[in-house]
Amino acid sequence: MSEEIKNEQEQDYVEILMDDGVVIKCEVYDVIDFEDKTYALLLPFGESEEDDDSEVIVMEYVEEGDEGYFQNIDDEKQFQRVCDYIQTLESEEEEEG
Repeated sequence: MSEEIKNEQEQDYVEILMDDGVVIKCEVYDVIDFEDKTYALLLPFGESEEDDDSEVIVMEYVEEGDEGYFQNIDDEKQFQRVCDYIQTLESEEEEEG
């Protein structure tokens, strides 16, 4: 995991600008590496991972030089592969737990 992501996690939240111009404050719930890229699972503040209707936001984390930022996953097939991978991780955790 990159140092910048750790620093953002220590801040407890990140602010994401949505396509409609709304800023959402999110907790960095988890960070995963998949297919040579880094993805962050973001949980909007006020929602809990245990809530059935909670929505986790999945974004790609990109580093450029000393800066890092989150960006949307524009490729729908790539987004689906990432989501499928996350589900397999969750299934493995349930089997172990």
